[in-house]
Amino acid sequence: MNIIDRRRDPGGKSLANRQRFIRRARALVRRAVREASAKRSIKDVEKGGDIVVPADGVREPTLRRGSVGGSREHVLPGNKKYVEGDTIARPEDEDGGGGASADGEGEDDFRFALSDEEFLDLFLEDLELPDLAKRQVMGVEESQPVRAGYRSSGPPAALSVARTMRNSLSRRIALGRPKPEEMAALEAEIEKLDDEGGHDEKVAELREELARKNRRMRLVPFIDPFDVRYRRFDQVPRPVARAVMFCLMDVSGSMDEHMKDLAKRFYSLLYLFLKRRYKRVDVVFIRHTHEAKEVDEDTFFHSRESGGTVVSTALEEMARIVQDRYPANQWNIYSAQASDGDNLPMDNQNTIALLKTAILPLCQYYAYLEVGHAKDDGGGEASSLWRAYELVASSDERMAMRKVSHRRDIYPVFRELFEAKPGVAA
Repeated sequence: MNIIDRRRDPGGKSLANRQRFIRRARALVRRAVREASAKRSIKDVEKGGDIVVPADGVREPTLRRGSVGGSREHVLPGNKKYVEGDTIARPEDEDGGGGASADGEGEDDFRFALSDEEFLDLFLEDLELPDLAKRQVMGVEESQPVRAGYRSSGPPAALSVARTMRNSLSRRIALGRPKPEEMAALEAEIEKLDDEGGHDEKVAELREELARKNRRMRLVPFIDPFDVRYRRFDQVPRPVARAVMFCLMDVSGSMDEHMKDLAKRFYSLLYLFLKRRYKRVDVVFIRHTHEAKEVDEDTFFHSRESGGTVVSTALEEMARIVQDRYPANQWNIYSAQASDGDNLPMDNQNTIALLKTAILPLCQYYAYLEVGHAKDDGGGEASSLWRAYELVASSDERMAMRKVSHRRDIYPVFRELFEAKPGVAA
């Protein structure tokens, strides 16, 4: 079945035109998407909208006559300011970046509207979960067609011409169907004897044999319905990679509204990325103060609970859930932790021990995001938790650490943590 869209397209804004433009200016559009994303609120992460692309990036290439070589003569209007041979300076403020110059001339940047799907595809296209390797057969709903011989009926698209012709040839040989060249040779011999004359008895025999071969040719067709074969496919369960992402968020009293907002922006982006790119990913939300507990999505993002800080409780809760529900030999386990780095000094050793012995051996990847204020990045003393985690990250490549102090930093940091590695398939 072929579907042809004959709807009118006013303004040249068809899907084909949009996709053609996106392919041609993909790098510029992708950069504009990332710049626009940094200014959005959490609720607007999934929405499309207008983006701005430099005007120079959307100009189509044209052929122009070279400026050097050849004999040229120009006739220009006279003026009192310039004479032949003078060099005309470029107007001020005309830097090619769009907008008007001081004398009112220039060119606006190109504004382009992206749909929700296009916006998200461009933003998430080169992100992946690292080292997604463990694959299991999970049931018939995840299957793939596998060649399983031939059958005598099926759709026309599955017709096997080679097998059909092979069956036809075998049947014709077995039943002795005359070959066309045999018939032609017999007819030529009869014609020759007729021309010579005096071979009436021989000609009669040959004509009788020719008639017999003609009858056999009609009784044994070139292709019989019995010969026709169609390719057969069986649906075989396909091993799929299952993954679980643990989101550990510090909601203690030391996490002010600015820090919580940064953490929630990071987790909102992570949640969107997982649900859009992967079908078999569970997300487990764990909030912790001096104690940790698993919560649902709404509670994780909107509850206002607060208290003291004991980071090891979150790791203990994660280890317990892994043991109960997510066997490490069947699941790809990931974790993303967000905290301001504040922790009870006496708990740091326990946290490091849990991380080394109970968490990292199970994980494919562990990302730690430390949130704070801009003044905290001025080269001051690192937090106690950051220093403790640095000791682990320096010797284990499965752990990555980043700091964020402003919401515009969330998107670049997120991309650093989950950017696809060259040559590695997700």
